[in-house]
Amino acid sequence: MTEQLVDIYPASPSDRDNWILRRRPARESLDPLRPSGFFVEQERSAAGDIVATATILLTNRECPWRCVMCDLWRNTLTTRIPLGAVPAQIDFALAHLPPARQMKLYNSGSFFDPQAIPPEDYDAIAARLAGFDTVIVESHPSLIGANCLAFKQLLNGRLEVAMGLETAHPTVLEKLNKRMTLDSFERAAGYLHSHNIDLRAFILVQPPFMKAAAALYWAMRSLDFAFDCGASAATLIPTRANNGAMEVLAATGEFLAPRMDLVEAALIYGLSLRRGRVFADLWDISSQPSKCPVEQLARLQQMNLHQVVVSHESYDSGGTAS
Repeated sequence: MTEQLVDIYPASPSDRDNWILRRRPARESLDPLRPSGFFVEQERSAAGDIVATATILLTNRECPWRCVMCDLWRNTLTTRIPLGAVPAQIDFALAHLPPARQMKLYNSGSFFDPQAIPPEDYDAIAARLAGFDTVIVESHPSLIGANCLAFKQLLNGRLEVAMGLETAHPTVLEKLNKRMTLDSFERAAGYLHSHNIDLRAFILVQPPFMKAAAALYWAMRSLDFAFDCGASAATLIPTRANNGAMEVLAATGEFLAPRMDLVEAALIYGLSLRRGRVFADLWDISSQPSKCPVEQLARLQQMNLHQVVVSHESYDSGGTAS
């Protein structure tokens, strides 16, 4: 069997799991009593204010799904963390962070996965979040249910759940190996809405298995679908190759990194809808191809913060919208 045949992406989910796992590099070495990262940034809130938003990247067991594009597993553990570890991680981060009004508890997987975040710790976690107006967590759509509602009832502020829609292209979505459909995303979104829980959708810009010429069209359709499902916010994530599997897909022509122009065009479309907040994920975006990366990054930052379109003509070198 040639290397070319070995690197053909499998058709079945179980074979895809094995294919993805075999191509992984080593994961990071982490302390279960310390978060893998934490920081504060400014974000436009649902109320329209620019507020300080703390993000804590929790250390926990790896997600049970093997999405081909995911590199978050690199900062996870292979075993369930002990009870009390997540509250200890939050305590450590809060002791080093300035005050904030919103809190993002991101955990490289699903907050409502009991193997990642023990439900027995929900009370202790909620007690540490009592001073935040909004708490944002991540979850796979299939885990939206009783645990989500139980955690919401413990909070003083609003709960917002971020779910990875990834793309509204059904064929590409299936090949991502996420084990979800547009229907299952819509059902989970409906559950959140029925319980007065806000929804944030994560959307991949130019995911693998998608032609570059179709990427903007499907980014726009994905935004449409997310807002049709009741999302109050959507985050556009430039797809990256940093997990072993994605580098193989790039080498075999199944993936091409999106240009910053594409991310900007998708953001402009989303903002023009005026159906909810739209953000471009700027983590490591400078690595994406661009003719004018400094100017483009500044425009994206302004649009994220102010939720208005900043055109090339109205943008000056001082970094403000005129």
